[in-house]
Amino acid sequence: MKKIISGNEAIALGFGDFGGVFASGYPGTPSTETLEEVARLGDVYCEWAPNEKVALESAIGGSIAGGRSLSTMKHVGVNVAADALLTLTYTGVNAGLILMVSDDPGMHSSQNEQDSRNYAKFAKVPMLDPSDSQEAYEMVRAGFEISEQFDTPLMLRTTTRISHAKGVVVQQGKIAPQIGEWVKDVPKYVMLPNFGKLKHIEVEARLLKLQKFAETTPLNRIEMRDTEFGIITSGVSYQHVRESCPNASILKLGMVHPLPTQKIREFAKSVKHLVIVEEMDAIFEEQILAMGINVEIGKNKLPLCGEINADLISAALGGAVAEVTSPVAGLPQRPPVFCPSCAHRGLFTILSKLKVFVSGDIGCYTLGALPPMSAMHSVIDMGASISAAHGMAKVNAIAGRDEKPVAVIGDSTFFHSGMTGLMSMAYNGGNALVIIMDNRTTGMTGGQENPGTGETLQGIPARQVEMVPLVKALGIDNVMELNAYDLKETEAAIKKGLETPGPYVLIDKNPCILRYKIRKSAMIVDQDKCTGCRACLKVACMALGLTATGEKQKVRVDPNVCNGCGICKQTCKFDAMHTLEGENNANL
Repeated sequence: MKKIISGNEAIALGFGDFGGVFASGYPGTPSTETLEEVARLGDVYCEWAPNEKVALESAIGGSIAGGRSLSTMKHVGVNVAADALLTLTYTGVNAGLILMVSDDPGMHSSQNEQDSRNYAKFAKVPMLDPSDSQEAYEMVRAGFEISEQFDTPLMLRTTTRISHAKGVVVQQGKIAPQIGEWVKDVPKYVMLPNFGKLKHIEVEARLLKLQKFAETTPLNRIEMRDTEFGIITSGVSYQHVRESCPNASILKLGMVHPLPTQKIREFAKSVKHLVIVEEMDAIFEEQILAMGINVEIGKNKLPLCGEINADLISAALGGAVAEVTSPVAGLPQRPPVFCPSCAHRGLFTILSKLKVFVSGDIGCYTLGALPPMSAMHSVIDMGASISAAHGMAKVNAIAGRDEKPVAVIGDSTFFHSGMTGLMSMAYNGGNALVIIMDNRTTGMTGGQENPGTGETLQGIPARQVEMVPLVKALGIDNVMELNAYDLKETEAAIKKGLETPGPYVLIDKNPCILRYKIRKSAMIVDQDKCTGCRACLKVACMALGLTATGEKQKVRVDPNVCNGCGICKQTCKFDAMHTLEGENNANL
């Protein structure tokens, strides 16, 4: 059967077709759709974990119990899961275990540009790197087989283009899940120092065996053509190489760690000029140079930052580059903004007004850092808003400054890694205001379930974590709920939190309007009352614009975009905005 599917969908399909039993992950672009597709296929069990560390640990448990297991995450998620990964490489597996990690060259939706091939080398585990959807599908099977053959976890790396681009996939039939024996083996799975010392020796021996495997596996193949240029590449870069240099000889690496050193030597001898094309870090190049092989073109002509494309490769090899039309000068910039009717807009309208220092976090609310609000001043990683605010407050106290920092975090991020920071703040006598935007979803990645939604990834009703009792259990006495759509209430609550000594938590419980499909009547502007002062435009809503009325430009609301939250109305001093209940908004 043939299907046209994305790389993420292909991995999900492969997991179902090749004996997958248990899958756990945390949503993060560009990996998110993989687990969603596993759930949609409905063949095997899958779940969202509160964070990537828990996801990998759960997959480890599934493997120990005898079921082929998968853990999915984006590149920064491996940082969270690394504690488990670096010990898992010692224990090995029972049933096959794949850690799927999606890198984001070019930072389309990430806070950094991180090359996960470094983790494979660091953890001393094999890594596969597909170049299209068909390979992504087939490498799931190969990954499980390698994992079981060598008693090792395996990393399956994609990038944004592989995860999201679609291609033809031919299915290879199904392998029924075969759950193996669940065995107690203390020396294998309990990494006390005495056991760990012996396992480290096994890891090094395993790596040598994997290197021999890399020499013969069809995952690594030589495509001999013109011998003027010989290009070593992998992943989506292979596609760009084939486009820009159709006649070049290629060593295509499907298994990118460990490298097939003998095959590389043979390939290098067979071509006149050796070229290495790899996105981000010089992982291949550094190792090949260390082998004493001369690399004529690599990072000396190709960028370390951003994505590789056919034009960059062609230019590096002295070829022609496609002409690109320059954008028209002076076009208006359209930075991303909160969705119409998002409750985050009300909160950041007040935070901007109060000019407080806001320690931010990873989520939709990060958009509060952008103009015109400019009301978020640090973003580090998941959960860091609270921990960083605590550190700021302690240094402020030492310096004699009385400014109290504000931390803003979403519900999913709070469950992910914010709880420990808040517990630390309570334990260590902190002095920050923490605002939890509880919109009952993991919003930035598309509205996934989390422990607060009351439903699992597979649509099963679940225990819903209640935020107020949880916060109190972490040691916080001052906890209040607020309605961020009410600007006066929000401002008063924030001021009280700032004036009250010690940790103070505000919780806004307004559901995501996209996830829960909330629709309200649009606002309308009374042009006779509007003075054109533009105060309402500071709420940065895409439904608001200007229209010429007489000699002045006045505000207009696009009824096809507005969702009637009323934030703009509350900023208007002239009572020029109101809702037309029951009227046809399309005719406004």
